[in-house]
Amino acid sequence: MKCESVKENIILANYGELPDEFAGTLEQHLDGCDDCRREWDEMRILEEKLALLPVEEPSPNLLAQSRMRLDDALDLIPPHGFLTRLRSNFFSWVGHVQSAPALATLLVGVGFLGGNFTYRYQVAHQPKQVPPVRLSNPSGGTVADVTGIVQTPNSEMVQVKYNRMVPESMEGSLDSPAIRELLLMGTHAATNSEVRTNSVSLLANECIAGHACLGGPDPKGIRNQLLVSMLYDEDAGVRLKALEGLQRYVGQDPRVRDAIAEALSRDPSADVRKQAVATLVPVKTDSSVRQVLRTVSTQDVNPYIRTASYNALQDAADIQ
Repeated sequence: MKCESVKENIILANYGELPDEFAGTLEQHLDGCDDCRREWDEMRILEEKLALLPVEEPSPNLLAQSRMRLDDALDLIPPHGFLTRLRSNFFSWVGHVQSAPALATLLVGVGFLGGNFTYRYQVAHQPKQVPPVRLSNPSGGTVADVTGIVQTPNSEMVQVKYNRMVPESMEGSLDSPAIRELLLMGTHAATNSEVRTNSVSLLANECIAGHACLGGPDPKGIRNQLLVSMLYDEDAGVRLKALEGLQRYVGQDPRVRDAIAEALSRDPSADVRKQAVATLVPVKTDSSVRQVLRTVSTQDVNPYIRTASYNALQDAADIQ
């Protein structure tokens, strides 16, 4: 309680007008505040001295004028605000509690039991925690390489910097340069023969249809990549599909003709060699092609391939 409020209560207490609920609070404040206690003592001394003087009754006119001025002063007092009323009610409630220890104990017990019940109710009715989802690859990509390692001095804290490979996808037309570039990269998928087969198959179909199947030494050229796949891919199906895509250009591109002749000479797959013989028939008059057909007709382990090569040579002799 503030000293200003206590001074007002001191006056009311001396005249017997202080409510009972404020009496306990006033006594506690006077025990701890020397200034207010001094004013209380002075007020009591003043009252004792005034009690020794004779009491004169006021005149009726003075009483009537005093009551009128008091009524006018009370009318001029503004109504108490919400905070003032709230403070008065709070101190009144505190006074009642202090004057009734049993009630205070009861309120503390009720508050404890109510808080305990509320806590148990919240625990019983709170939603069950869903177990977290564990991802084998939370960031969407595997670690590609480690770029740096820094250890905090005098500690076990280590900072590792690394790059991740994030999987992505692209959808578009086969005529799109970006799609074609990805298909060319797919022909080098060393560990996934299915990807290589699909990539070479799509590129070969583009060449069969004559859709910008450019040649030359440019590694980004579809025809050049089909040559590499036909000669060096470990999957016979991929080599055979690349050969089918190159068949259209055997008569106009010497690099294609020489590569197919090389495949006929050394490819371990009989299916690839059979297709190579059939592809070289239109250009059997070429001297380098005739040399390969002559060697294959006598040395190939497959009888069908030897016969097909021999027949191609005979037709070439008739043409000459």
